[in-house]
Amino acid sequence: MKETETTVSGGESPVPIAGRVVVFDTTLRDGEQSPGAALNVHEKVEIAHALEDMGVDVIEAGFPISSPGDFRAVQRISREIRNCTVCGLTRANRKDIDAAAEALRGAARPRIHTGLGVSDVHIRHKLRTTREEALVRAVEAVRYARNLVGDVQYYAEDAGRAEPAYLYRVVEAVIDAGATVVNIPDTTGYATPEEFGALIGGILDNVPNAGGATISVHCHNDLGMATANTLAAVRAGARQVEVTVNGIGERAGNCSLEEVVMALATRRDTFPVQTGIDPRRIYPISRLVSQLTGVPVQPNKAIVGANAFAHSSGIHQDGVLKERATYEIIDPRDVGVPDSEIVLSARSGRAGLRHRLGELGYDLDEEQFEKVYERFLAVADKKKTVDTRDLEAIVADEVQVFFAETFHLEQVQVSCGDRSIPTATVRIRGPEDQLFCDADHGAGPVDAVYRAINRVIGEPNELIEFSIQAVTEGIDAVGRVTIRIQAGDPVRDNGYERRVFSGRASDTDIVVAAAKAYMFALNRLIAARREAEAQPSPGRGNGQPGAERHPEGKEPVEAA
Repeated sequence: MKETETTVSGGESPVPIAGRVVVFDTTLRDGEQSPGAALNVHEKVEIAHALEDMGVDVIEAGFPISSPGDFRAVQRISREIRNCTVCGLTRANRKDIDAAAEALRGAARPRIHTGLGVSDVHIRHKLRTTREEALVRAVEAVRYARNLVGDVQYYAEDAGRAEPAYLYRVVEAVIDAGATVVNIPDTTGYATPEEFGALIGGILDNVPNAGGATISVHCHNDLGMATANTLAAVRAGARQVEVTVNGIGERAGNCSLEEVVMALATRRDTFPVQTGIDPRRIYPISRLVSQLTGVPVQPNKAIVGANAFAHSSGIHQDGVLKERATYEIIDPRDVGVPDSEIVLSARSGRAGLRHRLGELGYDLDEEQFEKVYERFLAVADKKKTVDTRDLEAIVADEVQVFFAETFHLEQVQVSCGDRSIPTATVRIRGPEDQLFCDADHGAGPVDAVYRAINRVIGEPNELIEFSIQAVTEGIDAVGRVTIRIQAGDPVRDNGYERRVFSGRASDTDIVVAAAKAYMFALNRLIAARREAEAQPSPGRGNGQPGAERHPEGKEPVEAA
């Protein structure tokens, strides 16, 4: 099998050297053909600069004749990008080629990419011509383009379904006509890795002048094999890979840049070539392309998906924390991801939770940790995952309490609906471990809960502020309730200063969060009252604290 082993020179076209494969990015052309992924000129230029910074060899900037916007984009990218080849796509006719040449006029290294179908399906039904006539048109297009630029790439569309013998003839003819690169696309994603690798090997073995051009591959993902087919082609001798960021593109998409680059980098024992890509820029450009195109990256997408370096199983978390290599073959920092993520869920153990709390700067003693862990499990049972903001809310609720809790809410139950009266029942643990239970109704579920709590605790107050905030996203989001109450009974307290006490709490059930926030504020009120009563002051006799009482004279419903 023959393999091109030319050296890089001062010519217009990047050509492969031994041990190197050229990366041809078509995010701005084929990638933009993904439904809903339209980009304006400014956005295309921004992505082009990011591709240049990453080390991409060739940028296919667009299809100049397709629209004025595409023409302007190719034109601007040609003028601004200086460190890589800028390519424009055409059909095999002079009008298209002229438009591309004009758009590429300012490029430091311009390339025209022209071509025709080579499968009988395309020749008969799309082109409505014959093999021989298609071959003549191919040669004419390459010769014409070569008179305008020094670097011409020819695409043999649908090569994955073409008869090999005819494909060999086309490849030989267009190289003789001046093509510097010949693109062998699996346009419909039909090929298997074994078939596609054999096709590339067959070209290199059977086309006499194959060494005079770079053999490129352009694979689609209709059967989920775009990356596998591309890698099989590289192993067979292809030295240019055509890819898109995040694998976006027509139908099921194109071969993914990040997957090919990292497969070559990770499996150096298997593949004889590497790329010039800076892998640390992979994740940032993935996010950029997703943001600008509006095409989200699926969570389980290799290399750049949200779950690519995330571990949720307690066993996996423990292994990764001890030694990254137990479950990771790529260091996430090598592709621009800050670090592995320990995803906290109901399956996570103490090791994962303790590690994440440490990352967030929390230094909890064993008692505090166990309180947080119990609350974490309760939240994790209600949500799929517990994220950073969830943890911060949990720690704030369970640990950062700077006063003695006099009353503890053990249970709240609410009945409500559009045709019923909101009713709430609460169970509260008292200061001597008594258990109190009461119920009430209100204008809404929160009002009913607060009335029921007031029946048990009996601390006069006025609710002056009530706010709800979603701490996390999604329908299972943790909600945070913040309230302020103004408290103090001028009669009972003998002139006691009215003060404002705040409370906050978080829960996936916003009514429960509201109840906890109210209890938080009431306990702060009670703690402040006790502190004040312990201090001698005018109007309070000798300053002796009053005798302990059951709330509103209630008797406990259950002994502790």
